[in-house]
Amino acid sequence: MHLLKKTIVLIFLLLLCAGILFAQQKAPKSAFKNVIFIVSDDHTASVLGAYGNKLIRTPNLDRMAQRGILFEHAYANAPLCSPSRQSVLTGKYPHATGVSLLQSSFPEEQVTIADHLSAIGFKTAIIGKNHFNNALNHGFELKIERKDYVKHLEENPPALLPDTVKVRPEWRPFKDPANIWLNAEGLPSATYDKDQAGTYFANKAVEYIRENKDDRFLLWVGFEEPHSPYNFPIEYANKYNPKDITLPVGSPEDDRWIPEIFRGLTDEEKKGIIASYYSSVEFMDKNVGLILDAVEKSGLSENTLVVYIGDNGYLLNDHKRFEKHTMWEQAVRVPLIIQAGNKFGKDRRVSALTEFVDLVPTAIDALGVKPLATAQGKSFLPVLGKQSDRYKDFVFSEYLEDNKVMIRTERWKYVFTSGKKDLALGYATGYPPPGRLHFLYDLTADPGETRNAINDPDKKSIVRDLQHKLIALFEKTHPKGKLPDHLSIDEKLEIYSDPPELAAKK
Repeated sequence: MHLLKKTIVLIFLLLLCAGILFAQQKAPKSAFKNVIFIVSDDHTASVLGAYGNKLIRTPNLDRMAQRGILFEHAYANAPLCSPSRQSVLTGKYPHATGVSLLQSSFPEEQVTIADHLSAIGFKTAIIGKNHFNNALNHGFELKIERKDYVKHLEENPPALLPDTVKVRPEWRPFKDPANIWLNAEGLPSATYDKDQAGTYFANKAVEYIRENKDDRFLLWVGFEEPHSPYNFPIEYANKYNPKDITLPVGSPEDDRWIPEIFRGLTDEEKKGIIASYYSSVEFMDKNVGLILDAVEKSGLSENTLVVYIGDNGYLLNDHKRFEKHTMWEQAVRVPLIIQAGNKFGKDRRVSALTEFVDLVPTAIDALGVKPLATAQGKSFLPVLGKQSDRYKDFVFSEYLEDNKVMIRTERWKYVFTSGKKDLALGYATGYPPPGRLHFLYDLTADPGETRNAINDPDKKSIVRDLQHKLIALFEKTHPKGKLPDHLSIDEKLEIYSDPPELAAKK
């Protein structure tokens, strides 16, 4: 019996040592040692120099694109902050994460990339905006957020401003007229650059990179810019002249869907709003540059995968509105830039359809560790490594606040909404609920999405094919699984476009 106990103890010690060795494993030679995600808020792809904008100044993200790979057709799986971010973190579609609505609390049982990597010895940190809507860490051993920034200001009071400096008022969306809370005057916040939250978060990220450069780590940095009120510090005031802004025109089809809050805006105010957005993007780009510089100075450029994304896009008077919450290209097509040292080449542009649910599977694949079994996305590492120029035929997005879902192929985009209510989250049109609606856009012939071709007789087979693809995706990934065969396509899409969180509460 004594011998048996000694044997059991010996086996336990051997297993423990093996576990320690596994936890401290080094990255395989062909794999990356670390991964950094940099996530901005409401950054549309069209306002970035690397994506062709000649007016915006984004030297750091442009440099990142020159040193890496830019994805021309990357899509957020939700045009809304929290569903999009938690979808990325888990590699699962929003309807499968428990977070398809803005204020949904991120369920503790969901497995994130941080849970996965910390279990095998990676250090993990999330700095800045996380939108968890709870106090949990979700696998991150270090979490720095706005409350830490507030404490920092209490301990390090910001510099006082001259009385002559005009700053923007308190942000009160929907309580104030749109021209005020969307910052049409182009006013800076009441702080200098060094006292800004974005600068604080960037500096904390720089510290983390320096302190952990010898370890394997996952670092997630979430910036609040350029989300309204398009924040920027005193030094960035008057960076852009509204007169230099060209307003998108839109089409008559947009008029039915314009939220009431935007209808009174003048062209001058619209240009001022866009100029403020540009200033906020430039400020955010500066902070991205601090992180990229830290990676280089710490000697991590060749073994660190750096991923930049906007959590969703944004309409800057596109389709005559200022928001995301839609399935138009400007709201769901987002910037995706990956810097990967010399492993995958430089200054590359990838045209393959890409969606954010695939980012975590790709990062884990690039790190050379075991896959995240619960992820629904698919690694596009073969695209990065030039073994393939495409890896999927369509991308998907959902905005369940308005019971709306989308599928997009290279040429076609199909959108369904149950139309049970007017538009949500303060963007009401004032019209009655429209009921079930279908939209079809030919993105080759009509890239501006100005004409709904759903009723064209020769498009019926295209619509049916897209609907079947959409339902098949839901059957594989939705908590409800496969629905009864006797239900019509419309009935199935209506059920799938209901927020799962609400159904779980019933």
